[in-house]
Amino acid sequence: MKLKIYKVISSKFEWENSAEDFFITKIKRYVPIEVIAIKSPSMDRKDSAIKIKAEEALILKKLNPNDYIILLDEKGKSFSDSVEFSKNFIKKLEQYKNISFIIGGAFGVSEGIKERAQEKLSLSKLTMNHPLAFVVMLEQIYRSICISKGLPYHNK
Repeated sequence: MKLKIYKVISSKFEWENSAEDFFITKIKRYVPIEVIAIKSPSMDRKDSAIKIKAEEALILKKLNPNDYIILLDEKGKSFSDSVEFSKNFIKKLEQYKNISFIIGGAFGVSEGIKERAQEKLSLSKLTMNHPLAFVVMLEQIYRSICISKGLPYHNK
């Protein structure tokens, strides 16, 4: 079993690096995890459709055909709380050998990526930038593991 997180990036922030290191170190104690950063091509905002297609090609080239794909999408399934998310996530870990999360670029993802995903996940009804969504997702993955193992990270 392995987790992969594909994230389209245009730049990185120091706080994102620190949070990533913090949570990846914790998650790796329980589940192998890899973060794959996909550099977004530099283009004008007016070329957003071209940019989305270029990002699609970069993402699809890296995906394993056997991976269970979960796309972070504001219109995806949301969970009532972290316990419900944890139950769903742990079930997926037990069911599939490899799970890959995709966080698209600033303009979203192509229809091709949406079709490739077996599941779409919404972290919140609020809009957040991609680095923050990445950190929130890492924290929820770690929280899910702690809930499933009865570790004292999650307070009820």
